[in-house]
Amino acid sequence: LQVAAAMRMQDSLQAGTSHFFAELKRIQLVVELAQQADAQQSNANAPTVLFLLDEILHGTNSHDRLVGARGVIESLLKTGALGLVTTHDLALSDIVEKLDTPSQNVHFRDEWIDGKMTFDYRMREGVVPKSNALSLMRLLGLDV
Repeated sequence: LQVAAAMRMQDSLQAGTSHFFAELKRIQLVVELAQQADAQQSNANAPTVLFLLDEILHGTNSHDRLVGARGVIESLLKTGALGLVTTHDLALSDIVEKLDTPSQNVHFRDEWIDGKMTFDYRMREGVVPKSNALSLMRLLGLDV
């Protein structure tokens, strides 16, 4: 496998690059790499691309994120690439039902132990059944 990732993008005031544009440029590279690997399918030594997309398109509105994420994921899967996509946007979990490629939602579960959030980092099937953001906000004293 050849790993291609879009993770930890940064904006740059000096370069005039927003966080969202930096993410788009990185996703573009991931898609291009997958397309190149697909074009080399006849070469038995050509590796399959493993894409890792962290918090996909989180720098835009919910509608554009949904449409854009689905398009990116579908185009990557059409190349034969395999991958993982992370998000806190539960609306994106519906994408799995509309894909032609076998796909599934998985989640990590958290627990509150002695006032601290802990994870066991075991993937479990399905969409996460509860959220933790509001608890964290309240823990910090925010009025939510």
